Amino acid sequence: MAGQDRDVEQDEHPAVGRHYNLIKSGLNTRPTISTLTSDSSGYIGVSEQTSLLSKHSRDPDHKGADSEIDSEEEEDRSGYEDEDDDEVLSVQAPGESVIAIVGLLMIGVFVSNADGSLVLASYGTISSDFGALADASWLTTSYSLASCAVQPITGNLSDIYGRKGVLLLRYVLFAIGSVGSGIGQAMWQVILGRVVAGLGAAGMTVIVSILITDLVPIVQVASWRSYVNVVATLGRSIGGPLGGFLADSIGWRWSFIGQGPIIGLAIILVALRLPSQTYPLAFPLLEGSEGQHKITSKPQISKIRRPLAARFVAWEKYGAFEPVFPPSLLIQRDVATSYAITAVQAAEQLAMMFSIPLYFRATQNSSNTLAGTHLFPAVLGNTLGGLLSGFYISRTERYKPLCLLAALSSSLSHTLLILRWRGQCITWLDSFDIVPGGFGTGIAFSAAFIAFTASVKRRNMAVATSGLYLCSGLGFVLGVAGASSVQITTLRTLLGRALEGVDGAREVSPMCLY
Repeated sequence: MAGQDRDVEQDEHPAVGRHYNLIKSGLNTRPTISTLTSDSSGYIGVSEQTSLLSKHSRDPDHKGADSEIDSEEEEDRSGYEDEDDDEVLSVQAPGESVIAIVGLLMIGVFVSNADGSLVLASYGTISSDFGALADASWLTTSYSLASCAVQPITGNLSDIYGRKGVLLLRYVLFAIGSVGSGIGQAMWQVILGRVVAGLGAAGMTVIVSILITDLVPIVQVASWRSYVNVVATLGRSIGGPLGGFLADSIGWRWSFIGQGPIIGLAIILVALRLPSQTYPLAFPLLEGSEGQHKITSKPQISKIRRPLAARFVAWEKYGAFEPVFPPSLLIQRDVATSYAITAVQAAEQLAMMFSIPLYFRATQNSSNTLAGTHLFPAVLGNTLGGLLSGFYISRTERYKPLCLLAALSSSLSHTLLILRWRGQCITWLDSFDIVPGGFGTGIAFSAAFIAFTASVKRRNMAVATSGLYLCSGLGFVLGVAGASSVQITTLRTLLGRALEGVDGAREVSPMCLY
């Protein structure tokens, strides 16, 4: 029976099967993420010294009987075997084809990440041009909310229709949205373009991560994702100064319009070079995402939000034949913990990056270009964190210490900002106080990805990956909205005190200091 179980699992995931043989031969003797333990049911638990929080990292829907590997997993295997070889990307060790596939996807990863920091560096100028400074945060929030709304279904759609078709659709939406924002003649038109771009951006990075888990063994996933993180960080590094420069020189509109031709090139390359891929699996997913900022303050929304959320959870758990997002995933502590870590790190990182350009414009009257360059230390730290964590995991096959290091590093950065950034003149050396924050985020994203990847079955991998990116997007939304709310509230309070007793003080808008 043990031999039969091993064959079943190897058929389901050949890459894991190869590492199983290495471990069984005694090459790896300590319990790490590569250590696979097979029980009588054929399920292989993968963890680092069991798991992040629990004794065993098992899929909750696993039945646990010898005879019950049967129908569902047999159908999974038969579905893969029946697929046309030309239509399916087989799981294989990294080679030239994998490098080529991942390499051509880096254009989309670069542009989508550059877009984020580009807007952070120029949102003040954009909103000022339309006289809508109070709505400045919506340039980022609308983008993130749209991304969160469709993020969960990205993985499942790629299971049903193939990675290639879904990725091309995301590229087209992103290009349309970016150009639409660039030619918008009113603030609402620019925000609408950001919504469409957010719908496209939802899959431009997550599908790359899904493809990596398709193509490489689990112990190499962290290394490959660190390379993707380098490209993403390069985009964020260039986006800030470039967005500020364009806003100061030829105008902010070209920072959006210019993304159209670049994504057009990516569409051509993906259409010609990325093999088609389809799956017989169809486990639909979703995770509810809710807006915030102004709309959630409406009493009608507050009254219906909780009942609808409760009904949604009850239906997904007990009524839906194919749940949008399998609730069983959230029962796993490793998965839930990874999602929470990702959301918190994303929120603190974007809150910090949202505030930095504004800080330098307000305290030092910096140009958009110079204010944008002060974002570079954070993305530098993010790059270092991603690379070092990928190297550490691939060498030691351990991830839990990295989660702890990420929290400590981010806490150090925010402590330095509170103690040292008090409105006085800040030098470039002082700007490196934000490096630990980016470093912690880079580490946390890599470690959390490996933690949940090692805890879910392959058939749920795309769904679980989309959920992780959903949590990241929700963290971005909460980070921007929270930072904006704190800034506005504090400004109103302090400005009211400063202008107390001055004629016409009530007519002065607190947003004028933006």
